[in-house]
Amino acid sequence: MDSEISPSPTPAKPLLRVLQGEAVWPPPVWLMRQAGRYLPEFRAERAKADFLTRCTTPDIAAELTLQPIRRYAMDGAILFSDILILPWAMGQDLKFIEGRGPVMEPIRNRAGLDALSPSRVAEIVAPIQETLRILARDLPQPTTLLGFAGSPFTVSCYMVDGGSSREFGVTRAMALQDPALYGDLIALLTRATTDMLIGQIDAGAEAVMLFDSWAGLLPPSQFRQHVIAPTREIVQGIRAARPGVKIIGFPRLAG
Repeated sequence: MDSEISPSPTPAKPLLRVLQGEAVWPPPVWLMRQAGRYLPEFRAERAKADFLTRCTTPDIAAELTLQPIRRYAMDGAILFSDILILPWAMGQDLKFIEGRGPVMEPIRNRAGLDALSPSRVAEIVAPIQETLRILARDLPQPTTLLGFAGSPFTVSCYMVDGGSSREFGVTRAMALQDPALYGDLIALLTRATTDMLIGQIDAGAEAVMLFDSWAGLLPPSQFRQHVIAPTREIVQGIRAARPGVKIIGFPRLAG
């Protein structure tokens, strides 16, 4: 096997080489939840500020992204942020409660959906783009900088149910009982996610990732409608605006 893998003639980043379709040995490694409580230096930073403050303070978010790179030389550095930054940036109330996780004012009707303001997003996420610019400057040369967002279906689950759940029954009921309202929510998230990821790329992300953590909850017909179709639209939008940037998908439990 080793004989089939030739070293790159340039000092290209291993993770980017793999995303281009090249065989690389050893395989590049990074973790989807890379920054975390397993690091004492992370726990020290966590004690200084609440979660949203950490996500939106560039120096803190950059430091939390860099910590595992310094210790373990991961091949990818994934931005320290959260998939619920997008609905929060559009105006939905969001709190992170210790031992409970995210808690949101649920969107259950047209008035709740209409209260969201995509025009707010660029201003609210500007500190996150600054974090990416810091990381693009400070990361070791071999490390690929990864941006990310939640996919529309998974983000909608938290927005409609109002927080974490095992089944997200309220969201799935809305998709069946009020398909026009739910379809408009998915369409709004699809457009806003595309724009946000393009902004991350412009700020320095070398590849981006879509997390669809709850995609496996849907039956095939709704999977096509609420996972595949929005993902295709996001990918097409990014590729049209920023050709060549690689996109990683994670539709969990969707096998």
